[in-house]
Amino acid sequence: MFSRLCLASVLLADFGAGVHCSAAGLAQELPRHAEPGAAARAVRSGQLPRLPVTADLSVAAGNFDLVVYGGTPGGIACAVRAAREGLRVLLVEHSRQLGGMFTQGLSVMDTLYAGARAPIYDEVRRGIHDYYRIGYGPDSPQFVASRPGHPKTYFEAHVAEQLMEDLVAREAGITVVRGFYPVATEREGGILRSAKFQEKHGARTFIAQGTTFADCSYEADLAVAAGARYRVGREARDEFNEEHAGRIFLRKITPFPPAHVDPEVIARYKRLNLFHYDRWFEIVRPESTGAADRQVQTYNIRAVLTTNPGNRWIPDQPPGDYEAAVWREMWNQKPPYSQLLGPLPNQKFLWNMPEVIGPQNDYPDGDWTIRENIVELHRRATASMLYFLQNDPSVPSDEQARWRNLGFARDEFIESGHLPTEVYARETRRIIGRAIFTENDACLAPGLERTPIQVDSIGVTEWFVDSHASTLERVRDSMFEGEIYLNYISHPGQISYRTILPEGFDNLLVPICLSATHVGWGAIRLEPTWMALGESAAYAAVLAAERGIAVSSVDGRQLAAKLAERHILVSFFNDVALDGREPWVAAVQLLGTQAFFPSYDAGTHLTVGGALAEAWTAAAAEWIAGTPVDLNTRAQRVSMAEKSSGPAVSVESFIRQLSAAVGDASLLARLHDEAGLAIARPLTRGLACQLIVAAARLRSPNKH
Repeated sequence: MFSRLCLASVLLADFGAGVHCSAAGLAQELPRHAEPGAAARAVRSGQLPRLPVTADLSVAAGNFDLVVYGGTPGGIACAVRAAREGLRVLLVEHSRQLGGMFTQGLSVMDTLYAGARAPIYDEVRRGIHDYYRIGYGPDSPQFVASRPGHPKTYFEAHVAEQLMEDLVAREAGITVVRGFYPVATEREGGILRSAKFQEKHGARTFIAQGTTFADCSYEADLAVAAGARYRVGREARDEFNEEHAGRIFLRKITPFPPAHVDPEVIARYKRLNLFHYDRWFEIVRPESTGAADRQVQTYNIRAVLTTNPGNRWIPDQPPGDYEAAVWREMWNQKPPYSQLLGPLPNQKFLWNMPEVIGPQNDYPDGDWTIRENIVELHRRATASMLYFLQNDPSVPSDEQARWRNLGFARDEFIESGHLPTEVYARETRRIIGRAIFTENDACLAPGLERTPIQVDSIGVTEWFVDSHASTLERVRDSMFEGEIYLNYISHPGQISYRTILPEGFDNLLVPICLSATHVGWGAIRLEPTWMALGESAAYAAVLAAERGIAVSSVDGRQLAAKLAERHILVSFFNDVALDGREPWVAAVQLLGTQAFFPSYDAGTHLTVGGALAEAWTAAAAEWIAGTPVDLNTRAQRVSMAEKSSGPAVSVESFIRQLSAAVGDASLLARLHDEAGLAIARPLTRGLACQLIVAAARLRSPNKH
């Protein structure tokens, strides 16, 4: 019943034949072991407080500055930032756990970028490393396994859970309600007045009023309950001119690098300050028709396995509906050991298998009964596949021995049979917003060495565009239909504020299920990106509250300036550390949204020649005056100026040139003060950016 080879209709038809079990039901088949490991005992000893399961509903049924639905990492970042900025926040989560996939076995920060990204994301990442460094020692295997300094931070699910709980518990301005989901809203035109929440496993309801609402769930249930339009599935190739859209088959090209690819393409990408996967894929034609459909990429349970005999639980019986033939066929198609990743701290591994292709298509628009049935299907599939690998005679003895050395970690998911209670729903709904992030937003812009520029950037993508399989089909030497991995093709992109603003709504933000195509979504759908977007959404709510306006009226350019000041990555650079102490860091970030840089190299230590000084002061005058321009054209002009040789201009000369371009002689003295002792030195690009942003603020303090 669990086969990747079954159609969704067959799988869902089987729900009536015994798959309607609850998490508790599966836990009876997979017995609980109450004794956790040493690490879990340390975390759960009461040192970090747990929040109550459900707050007093009379308190929740009030009026809040911000109502956040979804206790995902992005939702927590949104709620915590808003509370720290003085807003009164309600956080509602459909399950009993906060932390989303961080606490449901994801076990890794999926990012290619090791640098600082956003304050709350950075705080959580530091907290994970500190937990293992302080609790086990700086030379311990646990701390080493957390991968300090590497983009991909590894962690145990129960550690992430407690850190996320503590992050929320420290904020007195957050009221938390668990086990409820939205069923209706009251709306006046584009303004949401209130949302009605219903108990997921019960009859209680409450109505919360809010000035601003943020849907930070993985399913966009609040936005949909409010009537927001959305997309499910894949767009056609020609709808947004996306080369990899719609029905598609890819094949992997070996060896790497491929002989037919210009070596400069590979070298240019290698210069990006990112972790790299050396692989290349090409489209199989003519079978890749690019036709649209309602398929989304497949899901799975992120099980946590361990080799530690004292913490390992190996079921001696499979789930009741186990079918060995199903798993024998899957094992022959995709070796599951390749998806055993780690090690995690404390001798654990995350298992990114099995993928049950088909049922995922009924999850996005399904009610919670259908969704929970799909979760149970994946839980049983995971238990069945492990049993098969450990016991089936078709599995070679040496392979069996490797898998018998592994078992479910006893100190994880103790209340649910040591398996997560949420499925990794990689793609559900995507709202229709005021802008849409497409494949082209993650690919180099024409004539530039960077992706298209967004003046209202609220975050960046840096993960390559990817998608897991959508259907079970293969042609010749292709992967499963729908699998996409655009390594060396997609590049870091900027995400427009308008993508989280649903059409027709003025006080609703959707930073998780934002406006994107299926292909564009593949660069966004990572928790680090969502955490940064959630925090950016909170700042939008704060600006709206300060100015007495709706979030839809917040100027995206002013929001980008606020985010740059508050150390949220709005522009990706190879050579600018967001947490650096240089006074020009925020200015460089902001001007990265205004086409002052035609590539990912800011070169802040380099001196400014005459041609670049002229191009930058002209661009600064346009920016400060609010003159509409084509950003791609501006970036190309800057690129040409960068290539012009010539002596460096002085700081004094640049200040005079900038003041003249802006048309404000009064800036001279004030920019002299900004430059300080550097006034007589050759001008560096970093200081030039600092002076340009200072001029903008002095000229229009409420605009920039």
